[in-house]
Amino acid sequence: MTKTNLYIKEWQQALQNEIIYLKKYGSNKYKVTNGRLLSTDGTFTYYFDTAFSLKIPVGSSITLVWGGLKQGGRALSSEGKGIIVQLEQSLGDLITEALIFHDPWELLEKLIERLDEINKSKQKRVRVHRLMNPSMPANHPKEKIKSNVHEVVLRSKYNPVTFVWGPPGTGKTYTLARVAANKYFQEKSVLILSHSNQAVDVLISEIAAFIKKKARFHVGDILRYGFNTGVVEDSEEPLSINQLMVKLDPSLITEKDMLIEERRNLKQDLARSFSKRDSNHLLELEKKIAKLLEKIRQKESEFVKDALVVGSTLAKAASDPAIYGKEFDVVILDEASMAYIPQAAFAATLGKRVIICGDFKQLPPIASSRDSFVTKWLKEDIFHRAGVAEWVESGKLHPHLFLLKEQRRMHPDISAFTNRYIYQSLVGDHESVRISRNKIVEYAPFPGRAAILLDTSYMGAFCLNEKTSNSRINLWQLLLSFQLIHESYLSGVRSIGYVTPYRAQANLMDLLLQDLYEKERLSADIVSATVHRFQGSERDVMVFDTVDSDPQERAGMLLTGKDSERLINVAITRTKGKFIHVCNHAFIRKHVYNRKTIRQLVEHQEKQQQSVRTKDIGSWIKNQLPRLQWIHALKVDKVFIDIEQARSSIVISLSEHMVLSEEWKNVFMKRKPSVVLTLISKQARPELQPDYMQEEGANFPFIIIDQRIMWLGHPLERGKGIQPPFIAARVVSEKICDYLIGQFLPNDL
Repeated sequence: MTKTNLYIKEWQQALQNEIIYLKKYGSNKYKVTNGRLLSTDGTFTYYFDTAFSLKIPVGSSITLVWGGLKQGGRALSSEGKGIIVQLEQSLGDLITEALIFHDPWELLEKLIERLDEINKSKQKRVRVHRLMNPSMPANHPKEKIKSNVHEVVLRSKYNPVTFVWGPPGTGKTYTLARVAANKYFQEKSVLILSHSNQAVDVLISEIAAFIKKKARFHVGDILRYGFNTGVVEDSEEPLSINQLMVKLDPSLITEKDMLIEERRNLKQDLARSFSKRDSNHLLELEKKIAKLLEKIRQKESEFVKDALVVGSTLAKAASDPAIYGKEFDVVILDEASMAYIPQAAFAATLGKRVIICGDFKQLPPIASSRDSFVTKWLKEDIFHRAGVAEWVESGKLHPHLFLLKEQRRMHPDISAFTNRYIYQSLVGDHESVRISRNKIVEYAPFPGRAAILLDTSYMGAFCLNEKTSNSRINLWQLLLSFQLIHESYLSGVRSIGYVTPYRAQANLMDLLLQDLYEKERLSADIVSATVHRFQGSERDVMVFDTVDSDPQERAGMLLTGKDSERLINVAITRTKGKFIHVCNHAFIRKHVYNRKTIRQLVEHQEKQQQSVRTKDIGSWIKNQLPRLQWIHALKVDKVFIDIEQARSSIVISLSEHMVLSEEWKNVFMKRKPSVVLTLISKQARPELQPDYMQEEGANFPFIIIDQRIMWLGHPLERGKGIQPPFIAARVVSEKICDYLIGQFLPNDL
């Protein structure tokens, strides 16, 4: 057995083991709301709102359950807080609430089938071998190189495999688009692939815009094949299948729309009163529609065959013979560091030359199984497994690796850390980037500062594990981060990101934004997500909340594990002009080894005098929201008024050794007789006469009144781990209160 045969065997085993794992643990279930029927072109396309971003690969099979109805379909897009699905039958114009079940293994089965075909083709096996073992000499003429774009063009002309290392903001899309356009001008066929619809859309749009600028655009030459996020549909020239059909064969589209409308009316008639005649008519109509759709599919295949530049997702390419059955001159795989290695190998077999572009210093692909083959082949990127990254770690660039080494995204005060510690000073700043980002830097909070460490040391022990997921949350840092978003928005920023390693914290911020900031989100681009979900995006201002703090005894693996450098790199490099790091410096210094990236980051920020201390909180909080107020914890008038005015319930959490003053005891004792007091404390407090007591719970003080008002930091806790100034926060949010009660109290309380 050759080395390539062994690769394919192990890849198939890895994919099969991942499928077995996914099947064993069942489908993922998601709640979706406000479903709207978008189109009825033989299948039925719906858009649903989702509370959080869903991880459903494009093209995956889904099952939608609405009441007693169950309908199969496919996911067309699940980027952002919404999902577009295509169903086999209509469920009406509006679906208020439903469940989507996702079976994620189907696309992996398609990839296994493609690997079988590769194994039977000597030519394809040779292409795999060259990708996995790029030891051949670099043949491109170095003396002819004129620019970055020209070097990649030359490399991809003279070498079978070209690796392009594109750190954040270094012009990856710009470079790849012009390389693809150069091939197009030479009448070479080019296939653009990526794991996400968004990446394909951006690159195809950039290619088309550049070619049009050169006045060499021809309709049908550039094709976005498959579902797109809408970027392509906004283009002036037809790029998508739908746009081309409307322009080149409008009669088919008109006929399809007429038949679909006729079917809809007929079904409405049948729903009112059944007749044999209408039923037979419907059957005939279905046959006509099926024939017409087959004609349209044939047209689509012709479009792919005739196009010189085709863009598609890896999932679509592996499942559609119109793509995997065609031979291309050049394949460009974008965001390759996020693709499974078998996917990268499959991509390489589709063309005579392949360009693999990505950043192996960003997050690797995600797989669920802990199987050794899965870990080896589905949890690491092609740069590492082909040995390219190993050269960089030894201080050299691989002969087939081209580095884009000038970043234009981040203000230099932000990139200073990643340039030095992540990219070993191989990447620098373009001379224009400081001037271009200075406007963002001048916005509040912290005007005039591009990089800030908001240090939460000695504020208390607010970090805990979420009950259901074991993911971590930190309420104190959550509220501080929300205040940072609020200050940024009021200063004029309209592009704001909140990013954290922990899904529970990202979801909790999303909940808070929904409840307190929905109006502002309609007029701005404000996103809360995990670092993994944010990869590939960018914002003017980024808030990075590391969450980890007391009373945890160690920092989480997300911040200290094997991929922690890559995670922190992604978190920082999403930023254009202002990077605010919310972090407990004392905790990191105590619990994290000094060679770890998160420790290096806080020490770098401290050395660069970027820290803002707890004592400075009053200097940067300029704008109090009515529903989120910050108050000195020694001032108890407002919290006492809230307790006295409680109508139905009070939940109070006290840390184990906390001593309540007589003033605090009296205010609880004087509560109204109708008010139920629930105490969360390991220590009995008979003087409070609680109606219920829960021993297990939070390790920090808080009060929830009538399930709508939360006080965090009251009653005031003094002693170890807490230093003045003492701050309390008052939040009016039923959603946050319900969440906390669900974390600490049984359902029957």
